Amino acid sequence: MGIETILGAIVIGAIVGALGRLVLPGRQPIGWLLTIVVGIVAALIGTAIAQVLGVATTDGIDWIELVMQVVLAAVGVALVAGIRGRSRV
Repeated sequence: MGIETILGAIVIGAIVGALGRLVLPGRQPIGWLLTIVVGIVAALIGTAIAQVLGVATTDGIDWIELVMQVVLAAVGVALVAGIRGRSRV
């Protein structure tokens, strides 16, 4: 795994995490670093699911894979925000 792969995962994770966060209504009590981590995990899981389903092998942008990643990121951000919101009380 090269530095390009790691930087690519961080950039894609940040984009997917931000899109997942934008999908959710209201304000989420998590920082940008945690959003990126959730986005990276969502991107990895979304890619794995897309490969199992056979939709990750298209030319150009894999829209179905991207939608899966953003939905997973939204779920992840909601879960982390819910857990962090409860623990601060």
